[in-house]
Amino acid sequence: MQQNYHKRITAKHRLLDLKLKEVWKYRELIGLFTKRNVTVGYRQTILGPLWLFINPLLTSIVHLVVFGRIAKLGTEGVPQLLFYLSGNALWAFFSSSGLGNAGTFLSNEHLFGKVYFPRLTIPISVVLSSAIKYAIQMILVFGLLIYYVIAGSVSPNYPAWPLIPVILIWLGLMAMGVGIIISSLTIKYRDLSVLVSFGMQLWLYASPVVYPLSTLSGTLKSVMLFNPVTAPIELYRYALLGVGTVTPLSVAVSVCFTALVLLLGVILFNKVERNFLDTV
Repeated sequence: MQQNYHKRITAKHRLLDLKLKEVWKYRELIGLFTKRNVTVGYRQTILGPLWLFINPLLTSIVHLVVFGRIAKLGTEGVPQLLFYLSGNALWAFFSSSGLGNAGTFLSNEHLFGKVYFPRLTIPISVVLSSAIKYAIQMILVFGLLIYYVIAGSVSPNYPAWPLIPVILIWLGLMAMGVGIIISSLTIKYRDLSVLVSFGMQLWLYASPVVYPLSTLSGTLKSVMLFNPVTAPIELYRYALLGVGTVTPLSVAVSVCFTALVLLLGVILFNKVERNFLDTV
């Protein structure tokens, strides 16, 4: 009796498989993607990379006028321009990491359909390019910080400065998790992409970026502690400027939220990347 055997060959997919060894092998590709992300936005512009300084400076001046002069919100004794400029630099890193990753699938559809490479290299490169832009913007922040330190207006917490890279990794992972969740969902629900930038703007004003946590009180302050970006922002301000309100509750909420969105993001990302080209 003749028996017929059928062997089915499929790719190994696990929902929690990060393929980190494979990602490391493609580290040069991550570098190329990172370079592309940094430079592509400034091609065919008159001022080029100078916009990395102009954008946060203009934004900080607007915040100084609106929140500092008109609303008269305190800055815990920190010179207002330095307070807003440092906060906006950190938020720009978080925002660009999240928004950049929110378009991972739709923005790279043509690339994904032509060649194979670990898809996680793109979200990583988005965070790295945002970190490079943050480092460039911090040149302006440190210049202003040195001026005010010499003038005796600011007392940075130098022993806490090693926490700043940790905070960047913390916010980068959070932004990547949130971004790839949104990117995975926009494959089917395209209108979500319209709401992403608007939602990020709302998140900015619902976070202690243009005002310190110490200016809030009562129920509003208690609610703000459950905002996952509150702890890293206040901890960053505590290290860089010597002021800030950091509580164990806000840190625990933020760490748990970061772990949750990363876990959910990886699951959705691995699930969607299998057949998203059939959907788009």
